[in-house]
Order: sequence, then structure tokens, then C-alpha cells
Amino acid sequence: MSRNGKQMSQDLKAGSRWGSAVSDTEVIVVKAGGSDLTLECGGHPMVPAGSAKPEGLAVSPDFSDNTPMGKRFEHDSGLEVLCVKPGAGTLAINGAVLPLKESKPLPASD
Repeated sequence: MSRNGKQMSQDLKAGSRWGSAVSDTEVIVVKAGGSDLTLECGGHPMVPAGSAKPEGLAVSPDFSDNTPMGKRFEHDSGLEVLCVKPGAGTLAINGAVLPLKESKPLPASD
């Protein structure tokens, strides 16, 4: 359910590309997660990349951090997204901030 009370259906399958409704941020789904997940940016549900953005929306102050390009974000369900275009707005799933994926340490070289 989105913030404005309307049901939002997103098919977050691997390879799908999503754009922020309020900024230039774009992500690609690397790994699909559970069902009933709503991917958000800036406090609003993301839209399929290349589709029209809803009018009259602004970045929510609670979700106003920038999303950096080239970083991966991971949800407990297994969903993983990669930011391919940076912009304003914090990524979230169902209203909870989506954490940055921890990078694996490289093996020590001798």
C-alpha cells in the first residue's frame, strides 16, 4: 500500500529497471525478493523506468538522502537493487529504509 492509500503493484523481477517518481534516481533489480514489496525512493513508490512520473510529488524530508550510483542495496527478503543513476531520495521497501549492501572483504595477498 502506498502512502496515499492506493495499492501499488510492482513486479520486482531480476533485470527490471525502476525510476524515482520524484528525482533522477534509477535502479535495476539484481535479485528478486519476496512478494508484496513496494520499492520506494524519496518516500514514494518507484515507477517503471521510462514511464511517466506522477505530478505534484516531492521528496519526503524523512527520505531525502541522495542515492549514490554504483551502490547495491539489499532487503531481508533477498531483494537486491543496483543504483544506475544517482539522485535525491532514500531507497526504501514498504516505508523502511533499504540498507546498503555490505561489501565482502578481499582476501589478503601475500
